[in-house]
Amino acid sequence: MPRSSGQKLKLLYLMDYLLQSSDAEHPVTVKQLIAHLAAHDISAERKSIYDDIEALRAYGLDIEQVAEGQFYGYYVASRRFELPELKLLVDSVQSSKFITQRKTNALIKKIETLASSYDAQRLHRQVYVTNRVKTMNESIYYNVDAIHAGISENRKIRFKYFEYTVTKERRYRRDGAYYVVSPYALTWDDENYYMVAYDSENAGIRHYRVDKMTNIATVDEPRDGAAAYRELDMAMYSRKVFGMFSGEEQRVKLRFANHLVGAVLDRLGQDVSIIPDGDEHFTVSADVVVSPQFFAWVCGFGADAQIVTPESAVMRMREHIGKIAGLYP
Repeated sequence: MPRSSGQKLKLLYLMDYLLQSSDAEHPVTVKQLIAHLAAHDISAERKSIYDDIEALRAYGLDIEQVAEGQFYGYYVASRRFELPELKLLVDSVQSSKFITQRKTNALIKKIETLASSYDAQRLHRQVYVTNRVKTMNESIYYNVDAIHAGISENRKIRFKYFEYTVTKERRYRRDGAYYVVSPYALTWDDENYYMVAYDSENAGIRHYRVDKMTNIATVDEPRDGAAAYRELDMAMYSRKVFGMFSGEEQRVKLRFANHLVGAVLDRLGQDVSIIPDGDEHFTVSADVVVSPQFFAWVCGFGADAQIVTPESAVMRMREHIGKIAGLYP
């Protein structure tokens, strides 16, 4: 490398080395910095390294000096992302079912570059989990990007939608015909990614699992349904729709044992009104989409949870339980 071009890159090589090879427990010496530069055919003197460190500090890099006896070293004290923040990011990627294992590994490697090489090893140990179920459909990684393109360009998108057969083969709905909708948002529910869109054909908001969408492309047609989406509270929508199952929205009254307060608040939100009902129970009223998934949530609490009103929801719950009980004569 010519000397002039090498000197221009000198600060960049020093910054990269400090970020990757130093932390509070592993300061690096001026001798190590000079050796690193020499490996890239860049000559440097001790005094010039001191000047370079001051330049990096002026640039904003938080470089601290360590002096213990005859030892003098430098390390990056703080970074754009601290280790606990990186652990959160890595854990989120690792636990996301909709990201394939291959993409998970690639993303984690990129996140590790934001830490020192020593902390990167801790990140790797932090996220090692065996037998974690991951999606087999890697296209979801690009589906999200295609959906965002439709949203940012204010255009409709088209796609095919499938479900799996008992032989694990794809079976396309509508006999393989395209869906054409106006995308507005992406939401994450029950470990799955969903697109929330306006369906002009049915004049309403619909949701679709992103990992079951294929052949996504924008359509040269502006989105519609903006008014319907503006009226939609996404946080409230996620609370109402259990497991993103469609159904009729109703105002329901539920009765729970007192020890379930936490679970109810986690699902229905902190703003739901808790009304005592005797010494051991309480009731809540909430707008929910009544569906098999909602019944399954209530059933999960056994005899400690009950649908009180409306009668139509009570009847459907009774039928739901009856069908299940019929499987165990």
